[in-house]
Amino acid sequence: MLITVKLMKGLPRLRRAAPRQTLKSAFLKGCEYHGFRMTHYSIQDDHLHFIVEAKDRSTLSRGMQGLLIRVAKGLNRLWGRKGKVFRTRYHDRILRSGREVRNAIVYVLRNAWKHGKALNELVDRFASGLWFGGWKRRGRGQGADGFEDAPVALPRTWLLRKGWRRLGLIGDQDQPRRRRPAGA
Repeated sequence: MLITVKLMKGLPRLRRAAPRQTLKSAFLKGCEYHGFRMTHYSIQDDHLHFIVEAKDRSTLSRGMQGLLIRVAKGLNRLWGRKGKVFRTRYHDRILRSGREVRNAIVYVLRNAWKHGKALNELVDRFASGLWFGGWKRRGRGQGADGFEDAPVALPRTWLLRKGWRRLGLIGDQDQPRRRRPAGA
């Protein structure tokens, strides 16, 4: 499942070192919980993207609630504030095919390039690509070997483990689609 959650307007940007560390700590503690697994993430200035697995809607709801509470508390502590961190409830989209999963992985792990960030980096340091084992180039991600302190969980569903790979590993040429301007 592809998840997007947006910050309240007026909050500091997330693509900085201190928020990244706060988020990584929250992800490490909340990436796997009773049938909920966060397998990929991307930190943007004012929103977060996740790919998650959950056995049902109730598990998804409880897992996301726990994860986002950890994130909100950590960010509020970092910023010395209280109050709401996220604009609305998260937006989710079920991924039903290998193509949808592959496109979602590209969208999440390569999202910074869509926004004009991380253009000189092979792997975005504000995303979970360091723990991703599906890059075309060797040495880019650590795959299953580097999961001792990973802020993501290993996927268990066939689509997230193997199904998408039938369409090819992820390379530098893979970019998220840009939205067309209205009227184009």
